[in-house]
Amino acid sequence: MFSLISLIRSGDTLGAIIFILSGCFVVFVCSPVHELSHAFAAYKLGDDTAKRDGRLTFNPIKHIDPIGMLMILVFGFGYAKPVPVNFGRLRNPKRDGALVALAGPASNILMSFIFGFLYSATDKAFMVTDSSVLEIISFFFYFAAYINIALAVFNLLPIPPLDGSKILAGILPDKLYWKYMQYERYAMILVLVLLFTNILNKPLLFLESFLMKLVLFLPTLIFG
Repeated sequence: MFSLISLIRSGDTLGAIIFILSGCFVVFVCSPVHELSHAFAAYKLGDDTAKRDGRLTFNPIKHIDPIGMLMILVFGFGYAKPVPVNFGRLRNPKRDGALVALAGPASNILMSFIFGFLYSATDKAFMVTDSSVLEIISFFFYFAAYINIALAVFNLLPIPPLDGSKILAGILPDKLYWKYMQYERYAMILVLVLLFTNILNKPLLFLESFLMKLVLFLPTLIFG
């Protein structure tokens, strides 16, 4: 896996700069929208805990977790401050809890569609004008679309504390789900091991590539 440390050690200054900029994009744009979506869904489904905590905002400062932010900037993955949800205040805790969890990855997929359209439009303009500025802008929009797909896929893994595990709670019978959650403390360690050993990279890349093709299908038809 790429990391800021490995890029600096290899002398890839440009790669290190791009890595840091991409991390800042995640921290200050993607993560706040992701967490705001959780907060908004919870509010609409009956729980105003996140709103009272000041999390119903695009302000990244409200969503940043210092350690999680540092992990993103150094290692390329990390986390934001979890949105507080009182499941007892949701109108249908089991179903609505799953919907609140789904709202985060859904926001990333929506952002990927928006950036996908912007990429296709600017890429078409670049083909016509051959402008180096438009080429850079189109590359940025493509990256923005892809990184949101990657965040959605990763968060949908049914492993605690990721959103996928909470979505799973709305599907599985309670007894089976709580039995599964007994292994919560080991699950994330396993994911990190699989990521660092590249075992999980291939299936994640397959899903990301598949979803990226879906995201770009309509924009490609429109812009040619």
